[in-house]
Amino acid sequence: MTTTVILQAAGGSSMLTTLAPMVLIMIVFYFFMIRPQVKKAKDHKKMVEALAIGDKIVTTAGIHGKISSMNETTFLIEVEGGTKIRFDKSAISLEATKAATAPAKA
Repeated sequence: MTTTVILQAAGGSSMLTTLAPMVLIMIVFYFFMIRPQVKKAKDHKKMVEALAIGDKIVTTAGIHGKISSMNETTFLIEVEGGTKIRFDKSAISLEATKAATAPAKA
């Protein structure tokens, strides 16, 4: 009895027309949300791996400094006045050395 009511409510539409909008929404979600996030994470990881001692960086907290030593998972950053602060590699936001010397884009 219940299956008869469900089939009548569906109007005899095929499974393809029912699932097609959901599949299209998932594809759009992947290309506009997930894929750019993964690409951004890969680019950030590559940038952090390319850092060397002496590079100027900016942390996610907005602290500007110069890398004075490196470890497997951390950087020792020298800030104004010779103060040194240890940060995790994931806290690095951008490399200011190359960003400052890069030519302006039109």
